[in-house]
Amino acid sequence: MPCIEARDLRKSYGATQALAGVNLRVEEGRILGLIGPNGAGKTTALNAMLGLISYSGELRVLGRNPWTERELLMRDACFIADVAVLPRWLRVCDALDFLAGTHPRFNRSRAQDFIARTTIPRTARVRELSKGMVVQLHLALVMAIDASLLVLDEPTLGLDILFRKQFYDSLLNDYYDRSRTILIATHQVEEVQHVLSDVLFMDRGRVVFEASMEDVESRYVEVLVGAEPLAAARALHPIAERPLFGRTALLFDRVDRAQLEPLGEVRTPGLADLFIAVMENQPGRAASAPGHAPRRAEGAFA
Repeated sequence: MPCIEARDLRKSYGATQALAGVNLRVEEGRILGLIGPNGAGKTTALNAMLGLISYSGELRVLGRNPWTERELLMRDACFIADVAVLPRWLRVCDALDFLAGTHPRFNRSRAQDFIARTTIPRTARVRELSKGMVVQLHLALVMAIDASLLVLDEPTLGLDILFRKQFYDSLLNDYYDRSRTILIATHQVEEVQHVLSDVLFMDRGRVVFEASMEDVESRYVEVLVGAEPLAAARALHPIAERPLFGRTALLFDRVDRAQLEPLGEVRTPGLADLFIAVMENQPGRAASAPGHAPRRAEGAFA
């Protein structure tokens, strides 16, 4: 049974269609990156999965209907939002007391171990902590809960690069055990690429790309070419191209690296470059290179 399964998931706010028939399947023990620009529908999808909003279509999370079985679902799922939800008057030690008394799967000693690795004072109130400390506290509380699913919505928004790295290092080293499932919604592509097992791109309420990271790495290739071999490279039908330091970077889908090596420097593209290529190939968005609209390879982004 998958951890999350959605079929034709839809949600509208007046005339705005936030989710326009989303289909997805997340297997147990995976780390899925739900990536998209602002307004893509990421948060709406997460809110539906957590039972925070009603929806149409079929949705099962950990085998449950989130809207009608939310109380049961939240015994096995945890959530970190893009804004702090801890009361500003709450002391750190009181947060430990509260969770220990209310959540049956909260491990107080584990939370204390996590907090001991930080500079968070146990007697401080939330309002006295920096934003980075609040995120660290929230993560420590969540990681101390024996949950099957962790949902993160822009969890490092507004944090500096050091805190972001520490956050994802803690997530991988202290929480993930290959049986838990983690869903990360973000538009900061580069910082999550190294932790993901799967990726899904959303645009205007729709899923426009999904693949495992293994498939991404084996399927897509980028080549940097100079002016002379550019025509030959374009003849192989790149799905996107962009100028880069006096050369042209062309992105290919299912093209043999051996064909590209004589043309220039061949490399595996970053997830951010693939994301931009997918977005620019969506109807209604601009072509990836001024004056040249690359032909979309058959089956690209399928």
